[in-house]
Amino acid sequence: METYNYKKSQEMFARAVKVIPSGIYGHLGPAEGCFIPVQAYPFYVDRAEGAYMWDIDGNRFIDYMCAYGPNVLGYNHLEVDRAAMEQLQRGNSTTLASPVMVELAELLVDTVDSADWAFFAKNGGDVTNLAMLSARAATGRSVVVKFIGGYHGVMPWMQELGYPGIIPEDVENVVTLPFNRADLFATLVANNPDRIAGVIGTPYHHPAMHDNELPVPGFWQDIRRICTENGIVLIVDDVRAGFRLNTRGSDFHYGFKADLICFCKALANGYNISALCGIESLKSAVSSVFNTGSYWLSAMPMAAAVKTISILREIDGATLMKKMGTRLTDGLVEIADEHGFHLKVTGEPAMWFMRLTDDDSGIIHQEWIAECVRRGAFLTNHHNLFINCAMSDEDIDLTFDIAHEAFTAVRRNHPEMFN
Repeated sequence: METYNYKKSQEMFARAVKVIPSGIYGHLGPAEGCFIPVQAYPFYVDRAEGAYMWDIDGNRFIDYMCAYGPNVLGYNHLEVDRAAMEQLQRGNSTTLASPVMVELAELLVDTVDSADWAFFAKNGGDVTNLAMLSARAATGRSVVVKFIGGYHGVMPWMQELGYPGIIPEDVENVVTLPFNRADLFATLVANNPDRIAGVIGTPYHHPAMHDNELPVPGFWQDIRRICTENGIVLIVDDVRAGFRLNTRGSDFHYGFKADLICFCKALANGYNISALCGIESLKSAVSSVFNTGSYWLSAMPMAAAVKTISILREIDGATLMKKMGTRLTDGLVEIADEHGFHLKVTGEPAMWFMRLTDDDSGIIHQEWIAECVRRGAFLTNHHNLFINCAMSDEDIDLTFDIAHEAFTAVRRNHPEMFN
């Protein structure tokens, strides 16, 4: 198949760097080192529908990044967009709250196992930060525990000392521990009585640029027990995995119950909203925290979220995504083996991480991903990949064809590996 070129994307980026820091800011920008080699990737999208997006050069891609997670039902989903537009016609950002906020909160309480209430914001970092503040408000303690490599947003306390702009005072009350080490958490708690306000973690360990790690049997149950015995708030950051593992929450999926659980990405199929849900005993603590934003009462995304969650429940989206993700990842492993490569897949099938283990540098993996992108399968080499409910068996079959061609190209470029 013909490989893509990106003349218009490159021209647009040349314009962008003159007026926008880094051209494309944040983790989506080529300056962040996520697109390697840079020339293999498009930078600007023209339109998107279902499982696909088209760049401004007219190239079509099966999008396995799903906008880094928000696309859970398919781009431009007719029912979700209709619900959002109907609410927009009635009102969106207004002085008073819309009744749809109550409807969405009721739906989340009915859907999420650990939810007795819901509080809405815009970004995942809004609600992970609110969860931390609420844990401190509820306990009167200062220390927050997180796990090494876990990403919870960009607030100073979420980052590491040495990052630009971060000073010691930002992180002096944050302790990091390895994921899956409940014994170390128990020791920390024992050595710091009445100092730890909360512990925050993703339901399984999905750091960028590293193999993912599922919780070992008993890990979360031990964390839950220690928190209960010591009055510590257990916070689950379900921003990325939420609704992809189980519509009742990823804590339910792994057999425990969070005190606070954070949602964003898949909550509204791309409309900008996040939610903090939690248990009844923490409602007053959350209410006491001053935390708001200019658009946090915006009703249009709330209507989209109501429709998105309702559809995910109706179609059992989590089971569907697991089935499709398993077929895709199993097939890619087999194709890699057929071409003499070794593909390692970790994480959950609906939101997996993969890398070729054929060289320690990661260059071979970067090359293979780049060859897939050039042929129409948008993947990244550094991050979780995502399934959405619009993907079909035909889309996966096309991805297999692309993977075959990409492995052939990499093998042709590296004859020294197969002598």
